[in-house]
Formats: sequence, structure tokens, C-alpha cells
Amino acid sequence: MSGESRESPAGFVAFVVGAARVVCVDAVAPDVRDALKQGTLYEFAATRPDARAIAGRGTAYVASLPSGERVVVRHNRHGGALAALTRDLFRAPTRAPMELDISEELRRLGIPTPVMLAYALYPAAPGLWRADVVTRYVAPSADLAAVLLSNDDDLRSEAWEATALLLREMSAAGVRHHDLNAKNVLLHLRKEAPPLAMLLDVDRVVFGESPERALEGNMGRLFRSLRKWRSLYGARVDESEIDALARRVREATAAPSMTRS
Repeated sequence: MSGESRESPAGFVAFVVGAARVVCVDAVAPDVRDALKQGTLYEFAATRPDARAIAGRGTAYVASLPSGERVVVRHNRHGGALAALTRDLFRAPTRAPMELDISEELRRLGIPTPVMLAYALYPAAPGLWRADVVTRYVAPSADLAAVLLSNDDDLRSEAWEATALLLREMSAAGVRHHDLNAKNVLLHLRKEAPPLAMLLDVDRVVFGESPERALEGNMGRLFRSLRKWRSLYGARVDESEIDALARRVREATAAPSMTRS
């Protein structure tokens, strides 16, 4: 498998447990080894006494590692028209190593995203693999969709500001997320500071776009999602708020003095 010879990022280690090929942060290696004794990482998370399900493309689980650290464990699945056929099967090296590379690059560029701690690959058929991904749990947090379904006007206002800042920083760094939607913007609800907007599902992120192209692409994709959430689920999103968000992002892009708290 090409993933076996792949160079791991600094601070990560690679090893094998049974048939599973693992890359993880050195500090959680003992936890990952223990978890894999009970099956896959996803199976381990799903059966933990403190497991909490998170709905998405497929169910993810918030659970505690044996050491007590809270994490989110996802099983990689395909989306799109062929999802029913391709399901969770990937050609090597799968989506997981790419997601780790992207996550590390985003963090290097200063774009907030939850810390990816590990992934494990499992042989499924000749040339095909399944994969689990482990990220550090961000608490307390809520995605943008959940905030826009709430009646908390103060939080909604802060969420718009945090999202504008995230869009501006992505544009400045030439970062484009081809699936930027209301579920892929996570708001870290910090006690001593405004919410911090973070990117999720970063395997659809690309680098090297011009700031203008990244800006328009990210806003266009997110705004379509916001209108969808309003139409299908009753999210509180007025066109005036979308217009204000676009204006705020463009103004911030022209004023590089805008920085994070």
C-alpha cells in the first residue's frame, strides 16, 4: 500500500496493528493501539459508554480515548451520485492521508480547523481500503447551521462576524473549500472571547487560488448552503444578512488590519 511508505508529518508516527495501518500524533499512540485491540477505531468509539452520535454524511461519534481525551471519530464515506455504489471503499492511499496533509497546512497558514490526531486504514479488497479519522473534540461548539436554527440573536450576530473573518482569512491565504456549507463551519464558543469559526471536512480544500477567486468561490458555495438551510429547514437567514456578510468580507479583505482576538 502506498500509504505505508508515505512520509508522516512532524510529530506523527506510523505503525501497524493487526491489518490496520495507522498514522497518529505520537502522544495518542498508546490510546490508538488500545482502541484497535477492540476492532476499528470507529467501532471502538461507537461502543464507548460516553459515546455521543453526530449526524452528517454518516454518523460520527464523540467519545473518550482510554486516556480520557475527548475526540471525534469519523468513518470515511463517499458522497455524490455514486455513493451507493462506492460506499466507504477507497483506493490507496485513501482520503485520510490527504486530509491530514491539508489539516496541517491549514494550521500552518493560520486557518482554524480541529486538530487531526490519527487515521487508520483497513484492507477491504484487493486495492481497496476503508478509513477512520480521529480529530480532537472542540468544546463547547456548534456548527453554523445549528446557530442559525436557534433563537439566540446575540450568538447569531457573533457567528456572522466569526464567519466573515474566516472567509477573509481563507481568501488572503488562497484557500478554497469546494464543499463550504453551513455544517462545515464550526463555531468554538469560547467563554473569554468571541466565537472562533473553524473549517470542517477539509479534504475538499485546495490551495494556491488567487485571493479573488478563493473569495468568490467560498462565498458562493456557502451562500447556496445558507439559502438551502433556510428553504429546507427553516434556518433564520435573511437575504439582507447574506448581503451584509458579503459586504463585511469584501471590506475586511481590503483592510488587512483585521485580525483575530
